[in-house]
Amino acid sequence: MKALFIGGTGTISSAITKQLAENGCELYLINRGSRNEALPPNVHIIQADINDEERVAQLIEGMSFDVVADFIAFVPSQLERDYRLFKDKTKQFMFISSASAYQTPLSDYRITEGTPLSNPCWEYSRNKIACEEYLIKQYRDNGFPITIVRPSHTYSERSIPLGVHGDKGSWQVAKRMLENKPVIIHGDGTSLWTMTHNSDFAKGFIGLMGNLHAIGESVHITSDESLTWNQIYEAIASALGVKLNAVHVASSFLDACSPYDFKGGLLGDKANTVVFDNSKLKRLVPEFAATTRFDQGIKQTIDHVLAHPELQEEDPEFDAWCDRVIGALEAAAAAIKE
Repeated sequence: MKALFIGGTGTISSAITKQLAENGCELYLINRGSRNEALPPNVHIIQADINDEERVAQLIEGMSFDVVADFIAFVPSQLERDYRLFKDKTKQFMFISSASAYQTPLSDYRITEGTPLSNPCWEYSRNKIACEEYLIKQYRDNGFPITIVRPSHTYSERSIPLGVHGDKGSWQVAKRMLENKPVIIHGDGTSLWTMTHNSDFAKGFIGLMGNLHAIGESVHITSDESLTWNQIYEAIASALGVKLNAVHVASSFLDACSPYDFKGGLLGDKANTVVFDNSKLKRLVPEFAATTRFDQGIKQTIDHVLAHPELQEEDPEFDAWCDRVIGALEAAAAAIKE
């Protein structure tokens, strides 16, 4: 198989790149070269900014691919560019959308690919929906061979997956745990969530590549494991070797008093109970199975992050904000008691 990835070094795509390279795929990546040092040696790099359409067109002139996948498109104009570049150069175009595009709030917590797409809380999700609509139109009107893939919360060894964190990532929450400081869990921590290790996601994605039954289809790829947020945070604390000191705070309150996009990230996504039905994926890729249990995967992540100081970016602003939120709740409770 000959494939071209736009991106290829992110949380989701890096695992796919690694597995394809191990399997002997002729794989090309278009990116700016900022994170290519860890790539397998048999991956071909087309170093360019994908937004420089004229330059990319020159670099891929005379080339064609079995699969082209865009991991970094977020708005329809980027897919309009992709269509111009690849409409006659690929047998399958794969777009990475998002499971956050599904109906919010849900009328049924069990999500299938038939669940309506609607998210009034998060512009990111609405843009992904618009991207999907553009591609579906190209498929229907022009026969553009699309496959839409919807990941949910996918994690790797480079970052700890969490519900509430600041703009600089999740390390500060882990640091608070290590210092026995209280950490914020949104809601009461009992809503269900799905964490998917990127190596498991890669297996499903690769099974859709070159799959004629996937043309014109939308498919989500997630683990079948459902966890409460309390269980997720407990597993992280356990991997760190500490006792969890949790403070539960309503998601709406967090959104109202924070400088962060919790309306989108929480109210439009993580605050909702979701359980994914992966039946469609398993029909298309019968061998698919997500085998990395979260407590196992997060232990690998924690070990990797602790061994790499460059991944431990501190966020003092978020740390101070957590203290203010927790202090305000404690003061309010004390005032009401008095």
